[in-house]
Formats: sequence, C-alpha cells, structure tokens
Amino acid sequence: MCNLYTERLSAAEVAAHFGVEAPDIAAMNVPDEVYPGYPGMVVREAEGKRVLQSMVWGFPLVLRGMKPGSKPKPVNNIADLRKPMWVGLARKPQWRCLIPLTAFAEAEGKKGSKTRTWFHLKDRPVFAWAGLWRESQEWGAVYSGVMTDCNEAIRPVHDRMPVLLHEDEYDRWLGGSFDEAIAFQDRCFPDDLIEMTRTSDPWNKPRAAASAPSLL
Repeated sequence: MCNLYTERLSAAEVAAHFGVEAPDIAAMNVPDEVYPGYPGMVVREAEGKRVLQSMVWGFPLVLRGMKPGSKPKPVNNIADLRKPMWVGLARKPQWRCLIPLTAFAEAEGKKGSKTRTWFHLKDRPVFAWAGLWRESQEWGAVYSGVMTDCNEAIRPVHDRMPVLLHEDEYDRWLGGSFDEAIAFQDRCFPDDLIEMTRTSDPWNKPRAAASAPSLL
C-alpha cells in the first residue's frame, strides 16, 4: 500500500505541469506530506478543461460493527478497479483523476523501528498517480490512488506500487475507455525510471491523528 507521499511544488507549478488554466491557488491549502484522511491536490477534468482541486485522500468507509457517529475509515488505495466498490466509477471518465506527487514512501525495517524509504521518478520534479474521485457526504470531494504489482525497483521494499503515468498518458487515463484504464493497472512501469532513497527517518513521525488507512 501507499500511505504517504509528498507534493513539494507550489500549486502554481503543479498547475503549469498539468495544463490547468487559472487555478484557484488560494484554495490549495495542502501539506507537503500527504497522509490518508488529509487533503491533497488532485487534477480532474470538468467541461473539457483540467481543474486543480483540494480533496481528502481516502474514500470514507463505515465498517460493520462501528459505533454510530464513529469517524469513517479512509480507503486511500485501490487494489483492483474491477471490484464492485470501484468499477462503476472507473467506467466513467469523469470520476478519474491525476494525483500529483514528487515522491512516495514505503515503510522498511522491523516492526517498531520501521523507517521511510522514498521513491521518485528520475529527472521529473513532479509526476502523476492514477486515481478515482467522488463527492462524499462525510468529507466532500475525496480521492483514492490505483495500485498495481511492483516492478523490480520497488520489490526490495514492497510487492505493490502506485499506478504511475507518463505525461503523454494523462489524457488516456482521464478520458479513455474502461479497458484502457484496466491496462494501466495491469502493466509494469519501467524499473529504470525509478530511484530509491533510504532514510533513517522513523515511519511514524508525530502528526495529527488520522484514521488508519485501508485498501480495497
């Protein structure tokens, strides 16, 4: 699963990369490090144009047995677009989105002493993760990122990775057929485009409390 990523460019820089016209910069109050249940920047299409919007990372899910009034659990990763929870949205291009990021992290090490290992794309200051979004009653606009089997660059740390997109694939993800969307999840992203940076930073750095992330 991917439960942490960074977006260290300004909203104006992100908008320029993704071809967003006249973004509402004042509305982009998002942190550099993005966690499930917290806001992040998302690019979607509306009326034929790309829009940059702040949304909450994770679809709210109320589990059986949860007490009335309990905070929903954010489902921030999508294991399979064919599953009932996702297939209806995935078939409709208007619910697909691009998640801008500068790097993503996985936990590495023994339980209780895990550290952050970061991955980014070579020579790319920002890149895109394929996602879905929708409006929710609980948190307003929300999004989740599509996952796939890892490539060899990620394998030393984890067996899954985000579905990453090349710049010339943005339009196909946002507006292509369902079969084309599935093809992105089924392919293997090139190993040689990814760089890994191991750190001594603890995985669980202190931060505001958030619900545990999930994948469906």
